[in-house]
Amino acid sequence: MLPHCSLLLLLCAAQLLSSSSALPFEQRGFWDFALDSLENGGMMAMMMRDQEEGSAVEEIPMPDGPTCPFGCHCQYRVVQCSDLGLTEVPRNIPPDTKLLDLQNNRITELKENDFKGLTNLYALSVRNNKISKVHPKAFAPLKHMQKLYFSKNLLTTIPQNLPASLVELRIHENRIKKVAAGAFSRLGNMHCIEMGANPIQNSGFEPGAFKGLKLNYLRISEAKLTGVPKDLPDSLNELHLDHNQIQAVELEDLSRYKNLIRLGLGFNHIRDIQNGSLSFLPMLRELHLDNNRLTRVPQGLPNMKYLQVVYLHSNNIHQVGVDDFCPRGFGMKRTYYNGISLFDNPVNYWEVQPATFRCVNDRFAIQFGNYKK
Repeated sequence: MLPHCSLLLLLCAAQLLSSSSALPFEQRGFWDFALDSLENGGMMAMMMRDQEEGSAVEEIPMPDGPTCPFGCHCQYRVVQCSDLGLTEVPRNIPPDTKLLDLQNNRITELKENDFKGLTNLYALSVRNNKISKVHPKAFAPLKHMQKLYFSKNLLTTIPQNLPASLVELRIHENRIKKVAAGAFSRLGNMHCIEMGANPIQNSGFEPGAFKGLKLNYLRISEAKLTGVPKDLPDSLNELHLDHNQIQAVELEDLSRYKNLIRLGLGFNHIRDIQNGSLSFLPMLRELHLDNNRLTRVPQGLPNMKYLQVVYLHSNNIHQVGVDDFCPRGFGMKRTYYNGISLFDNPVNYWEVQPATFRCVNDRFAIQFGNYKK
């Protein structure tokens, strides 16, 4: 059992995690995922308070076995069974469990009755196992589960019949090559999907693959995309497609995504962003186009009233015009730039006119640096 003070320290550390970061999601431990969104008083704080007050949080005796699976730690409705070399989901998991940690084991399959009776489960982590098969009814008992962490396994498709209550799905670093039509059907509560580092191509997304979803956040990084996927949810606030093989951004590629606030297209092979393609993103605040093959600053940036951060470093930009970033008219831009990165481009910074950055907060927000051939 974890000492009470150690648990509080873990809770404080876990609150530092933010899912909206531009960096790829990296779950280092169970507490990272278990506590990152327990807001408005906090579920864990509530459970701890219940424990102190003696209100029905005590371990429920199991009729045919121990109250906690052998080798696991069970406290405050949290069951930790990570790093035990398990080859299957353990039995005798307390039925009042809220958070179940099975990461870093050798589980190969999720069977029909593995989670039987766990109707109160809020979050499940099976990260870093060897799971290649999931029974269609494996998640049937999990009527209230909101978070599922399935990264670093051997899945080739999206598991069937995910709980309708699911809010967040992390399924990156698997072997998924295809997302079938209706793969996320009945998941109207889903806000976040992380499915990067899967060997999926544009053709792997069937028409209607994301139908019905109202996502805020989607990451399909480190895949094999050669273009912006079609028919992604138009509700997106964040879209991350970095570390792919995208060649260009065409006029209609972004026409659906009027709610985008952050767009990540770094580390691709983009040579051209068609004029007018960015005009479909009126609310955009952060644009990542670093580490591509652009030869000029994309057109349309001066008309983006709320744009604050633009990453253009490590491209092949030779010159920067006086009107490349800022509108000519006074007061047309609602928010000034906080950051413009242009370093590692073959442009001579002393040739850029000072008026080019007239809508930047201060000169420290501009990064030129030296160009290395």
